[in-house]
Amino acid sequence: MTMKNLYLIKYILCFLVLLIPSIKASEYVLVPDSYLDVQTGKLVKGNIYIKDKKIIAISNEKKLLDKKKNIIYLDGLVLVPGLMDAHVHLIGNNELNGYQSIGESSQMATIYGVKNARNTLQAGFTTVRNVGAGHFADVALRDAINKGVIDGPTMLVSGPTLSITGGHGDNNLLPFHNHGSSEKHSIVDNPWDARKAVRVNRKYGANLIKFTATGGVMSKNTDPNARQFTLDEMIAIADEAHSHGMKVAAHAHGLKGIQAAIKAGVDSIEHASFINKGAISEAIKNGTYLSMDIYVSDYILGEGAKKGILEESLEKERKVGKIQRENFKLANSMGAKMVFGTDAGIYDHGDNARQFKYMVNWGMTPLQAIQAATINTADLFGQKNIGEIKVGYDADIIGVKTNPIKNIATLENVIFVMKEGKIYKK
Repeated sequence: MTMKNLYLIKYILCFLVLLIPSIKASEYVLVPDSYLDVQTGKLVKGNIYIKDKKIIAISNEKKLLDKKKNIIYLDGLVLVPGLMDAHVHLIGNNELNGYQSIGESSQMATIYGVKNARNTLQAGFTTVRNVGAGHFADVALRDAINKGVIDGPTMLVSGPTLSITGGHGDNNLLPFHNHGSSEKHSIVDNPWDARKAVRVNRKYGANLIKFTATGGVMSKNTDPNARQFTLDEMIAIADEAHSHGMKVAAHAHGLKGIQAAIKAGVDSIEHASFINKGAISEAIKNGTYLSMDIYVSDYILGEGAKKGILEESLEKERKVGKIQRENFKLANSMGAKMVFGTDAGIYDHGDNARQFKYMVNWGMTPLQAIQAATINTADLFGQKNIGEIKVGYDADIIGVKTNPIKNIATLENVIFVMKEGKIYKK
């Protein structure tokens, strides 16, 4: 054997040795100052042992620490379970002004979704629910993340939103002779077509169903107070979805639409702006979650005009925003089940955590706000293995500089992000 070959073998062996830490990189020990118990709000001391995406132990024993190799020292950080957002729209370029998005292709919208997903994960949101996307682009984005092609949060996706003709989920901006859609299945006007629409969304990969029970703020020629879909149609949607093990989210600002959607058996009411005591009581009785996006109003009214949002939408938001916040406070005081939902996509992705201080300002304790984005949202999602730093749970963990119970705004500046045992930000 020549000297050249010996050097080559030595080089290869050294290279393989260097690979060993990366091969075992799924095993970590996180050594923080403390971590937050989201059930009690107390900070707990303990090193967190992670293997194969799961938390396998939490211990202060130094003898265990000495035997481990991939030790991540997180001095000065408080660890918190990965945050969740129950209402996002990752697909599309939200930097487009006004209704320029009409001219955005589905392919380009999906490419921007890659950027939006990464920004969301970097902000500490490790699980999100995408409620509404054309052409099943959210399904493609979810699958690319799951396959490790791109970085992003774990996604639950609805595919196209179900709407009545001329409703909040229809395209009301184009004149009649230009009106056409490759997703006509999602515009439904009777119970049997509603059932078929659920089946089509499921066929092409949706995890859940979203429909518009009322008009909306950001759609042309719809009234947020006006109910959309009949009760029979809503019942058909909920029954069909639940028969396939799918959850149902109902966009609903107006009271009549909220009441009908709760009666139909939906799992969550999105926005819930004009809800009242009676409807809150019904939501509590039925176990219906409320997802109320109380930050986005300030963004719409502050930035909307220069972003090209129609005056019709701005005027509707002026009427909706304050009432929604007052009803958020009322619902929380009555003990309603609340989750963290922001409508990200109206504002910049990655700014999701700005809503926490609004939730606290409008009646929640910091712990309640954090629970809304962890254990409550995990329950709505039907996920039993996320939402806490606990043995047996997925290693979805973030790190912040101070105790969020003392300063909720610290969640706006996430320093460390781990999702399913993989570090994405440190």
